[in-house]
Amino acid sequence: MKLILRTYDLPLKHTFTISRQSYDVKRTLIVELKDGNLSGFGEASENPYYHKTIEDMVQDLLGCADSIESGSGLTPDEFWIRMHSKLPDNMFALCALDMAFHDLYARKKGKKLYELWGLDTQNNIMSNFTLGIDTIDTMISKMKETPWPIYKIKLGTEHDLEIIRALRSESQAIFRIDANCAWDFDTTMKNAEAMKSLGVEFLEQPLPPEDKEGQKALFEQCALPVIADESCQREQDVEKCHGNFHGVNIKLVKCGGLTPARRMLARAETLGMKKMVGCMTESSVGISAIAHLLPELDYVDMDGATLLKQDIASGVVLVKGRAVYSDLPGTGVTLNIESEPILQADN
Repeated sequence: MKLILRTYDLPLKHTFTISRQSYDVKRTLIVELKDGNLSGFGEASENPYYHKTIEDMVQDLLGCADSIESGSGLTPDEFWIRMHSKLPDNMFALCALDMAFHDLYARKKGKKLYELWGLDTQNNIMSNFTLGIDTIDTMISKMKETPWPIYKIKLGTEHDLEIIRALRSESQAIFRIDANCAWDFDTTMKNAEAMKSLGVEFLEQPLPPEDKEGQKALFEQCALPVIADESCQREQDVEKCHGNFHGVNIKLVKCGGLTPARRMLARAETLGMKKMVGCMTESSVGISAIAHLLPELDYVDMDGATLLKQDIASGVVLVKGRAVYSDLPGTGVTLNIESEPILQADN
């Protein structure tokens, strides 16, 4: 099995703004695991909030290339345990690696990944489409440009309620709100009461992770359900979120891939919490992996590739929120942009 690494710049259709940053281009790492004529693909885009860069991921992966390339005969669970011991502090790199191994493993079996897991996709939920922070007129324009049944709306401004009222006047779609830690307790309580009457479904991470007292109080008093994001990064966080949030939004790059994500979803199910998986801004490589988890979810945010000017890959396609799977086995991914490997391990 051969480890091959490629990096790409992913230009967006529009500047994407949340409460703490804006960007027009997202850098991403594609991991390929090649075994004979078959390849599996995984992805992790860099993220300054979590202090993970492409350079960090590349360095750490190349540093354990021997362990990676000698793992061909392992199961995905066994491979993840091996690689977690080598990458305990870089969940982003581990995620891309775990995703690629799952893809390759399923391709070897000649099955789609959800088939290998024994999941039924007939009743899959739909994904939201994300509207980044902008002027009200621009946010309305973006919404009309992409008619969708569910929108996740980024907030964290001085006129958040005005934004939601304006968007609601233009659409009867389901609204979900993500403030990315920008609100305090009083603001959240006030906004939730008003937004409930405006048809908002839930709030995602309104308070900073360190405000644990505020989170507990919101769980008990807020007019809307509250879903953890920044407060739920690794497996042990699901238990910590129980009794403080109504559900968890699991990001594959934060927890280390599909393997721990499925354990987190199972634990959340046991605890009676709502289960969501979210994406970063990434290509169809990462999005296609998320799509195979759909039968296990209550909510999903997997619109990352639809925000791009040009996708570097094909796989699962979203048609107004509904996932359409590729005919290929594994996660169904094919790289579309012809590019020689920028980096690969030489062993």
